[in-house]
Amino acid sequence: MNSPDDDAVAVQTAFDELGRLSFAEHSLESVLQRVTALATQVLPGEPVTSVTIVDRGKPVTVASSGELAQRLDEVQYQLGSGPCLAAAESGRRSEMVDTRAPAEWAEFAERAVEQGCGSVLSFPLPVQELVSGALNVYAREFTVSDRRTLDLVARFAAYAVVPVSNMYLYESAVERAGHLQTALDSRAVIDQAKGILMERFKLTADQAFQVLTRVSMESNTKVRDVAERFVGTGQLRPD
Repeated sequence: MNSPDDDAVAVQTAFDELGRLSFAEHSLESVLQRVTALATQVLPGEPVTSVTIVDRGKPVTVASSGELAQRLDEVQYQLGSGPCLAAAESGRRSEMVDTRAPAEWAEFAERAVEQGCGSVLSFPLPVQELVSGALNVYAREFTVSDRRTLDLVARFAAYAVVPVSNMYLYESAVERAGHLQTALDSRAVIDQAKGILMERFKLTADQAFQVLTRVSMESNTKVRDVAERFVGTGQLRPD
């Protein structure tokens, strides 16, 4: 077994590597794959990892490094309890040292044993507005039997949670920016179509918008698409 100093160096080296990851060159999935690869270098038990996000009370796994992590996350969502949900909702570390002798979450522990998982540690992500989450580490074919090993897992998770959380926030920001641009583009073409209708048929702004929405409903087409067609072809309805 490595000495505590060796463990500290290994974990710090892993964290340094994670800190050098470029968000522009990676996805949350690839960052998590890297977290798992580094975890296998410094932790026992062939660990797999996942990220749980609870958005307005609904949990979802946004990334996982293996089917075991995905399955055990979903078991907890179905049961409504387990270490990943506890960590995400409480903001405190949750651990299951031995799935064969659980102090809590007995039903989940039974399912974890069936899946070949010996230990679980979930570490909360920093709280962001209405979204909370956790980085989950599942040890396959291994049970954390001593405090030193558990502390090593916790230390690694505490380091890894930073780039994982930042990557999630980065992807969320990019997605929101994309949605915002789409919304702005939609508003622009709709306003342009309204202006043409107002000029051509001497309508008010409200009347022009009602024309677009009526065509949208009758043709089962988005208002934006109706407006785009009208601006481009002068036709409200498809030929």
